[in-house]
Amino acid sequence: MASYKTARLNEDIRRELTDIFRDLKDPRVDPLLSIVKVDLSNDQSSCKVYVSSVSGLDRAKESVKGLTSGAGYIRRELGQRLAMRRSPELKFIPDDSIQHGADIARKLGEIL
Repeated sequence: MASYKTARLNEDIRRELTDIFRDLKDPRVDPLLSIVKVDLSNDQSSCKVYVSSVSGLDRAKESVKGLTSGAGYIRRELGQRLAMRRSPELKFIPDDSIQHGADIARKLGEIL
């Protein structure tokens, strides 16, 4: 079970990454990109960031390529904003949960 400090840092990282994503100028990064989940390791050395796009899984995968190429900049910005001793290594993982939720809502709408 994650400690209270790790859970708080997860939320802080998620909030700051959302703000940093808005400032990125890489055309591969979807402007409608959403952070689904942030998993910070217990030793705070690595962080998995699950991202999803309204445009679908293929667009999320393309955005992950752009985020991975800018990971150094994102990591530096995150370290400065959160005043962490060491900023975690970021690993971006595409997720299709937003599209999956939209499909479920559409199917429920058809039933009713």
